[in-house]
Amino acid sequence: CGKSFRNRSSLTVHLRSHTGERPYECDQCKMGFYTSSHLLVHQRVHTDERPVRCPDCGVGFKEKSTLIKHRRIHTGERPYKCPQCEKSFRDSSSLAVHRRSHTGERPYKCDQCQKGFYTSSELLKHQRIHM
Repeated sequence: CGKSFRNRSSLTVHLRSHTGERPYECDQCKMGFYTSSHLLVHQRVHTDERPVRCPDCGVGFKEKSTLIKHRRIHTGERPYKCPQCEKSFRDSSSLAVHRRSHTGERPYKCDQCQKGFYTSSELLKHQRIHM
């Protein structure tokens, strides 16, 4: 793929994204991970542990990355800007969903009627009409 790395261990972890190798397995749900640190973060899913706290409001999170996104609520920071309309977002996934409104892409298809949706949650809501 052309990526270069400063150390061999980073290359080894990256190569797993190409090979699909996930040598670190959760003993509770059997999910596999590229690194032991990703496994450790995942294992919090099976507990109520939320060791990362927001200094502004005290809400706890399982991961530091989630806290970083959450803090943007307090700071008002919206670093992800749409290049087409300049609307801004707190996280990249919200921008990605928004950009579909410009492209018309609807990647989530109902297997019953083939109607397409921008988000998986819209699809799940729609699927209730078929029950």
